[in-house]
Amino acid sequence: MKRFHIHIAVDNLENNIRFYSALFGSEPSVSKPDYAKWMLDDPFINFALSERGSKPGLDHVGIQVDSDEALAEVNQRLTQAGLPAAEQQNAQCCYAASNKYWTVDPQGIAWEAFHSLTAIPVFGQDTAIPAKTGTCCAASS
Repeated sequence: MKRFHIHIAVDNLENNIRFYSALFGSEPSVSKPDYAKWMLDDPFINFALSERGSKPGLDHVGIQVDSDEALAEVNQRLTQAGLPAAEQQNAQCCYAASNKYWTVDPQGIAWEAFHSLTAIPVFGQDTAIPAKTGTCCAASS
C-alpha cells in the first residue's frame, strides 16, 4: 500500500500545528519541538511539518510504502523511465530510520520514495537532495 507524503518547512510550528489540526480534525500522531506528523487515513497521507531552518514552504513530496519490495518497484519505474534516483539505506531523518530513493521532478521539486524501518529519538539528518523548493530533511545553515 502506498501513502502520499508532503513535508512543509514552517517558521512557527505551534501556529501550524493548530492550523493543520483544525483542518484535519485531529492532532499530530508525532509531535516534537521541531517536527509534527499526521498519519491520516482520510485523506490517506503522511503530512509532516518541520521547523529546521529551511525556507518556509513546500520542502518535498513523496510516496511512503510498506515494504522494501514496494520501494524497489518505485525505483524500478524511475530507472525504466531513465530518471535519476539517489539511494539512501537506513537514512536517519524526521525521527525515523528509512530506506529511500530520491529524485527531482522537472520543476525542481524533490520526491522521496521511502520505507520507514523504525522510529528514532532524534530528528537526524539525511543527505541533502538539491531542489528548487528545499533540500529534503537536512537543516540549512
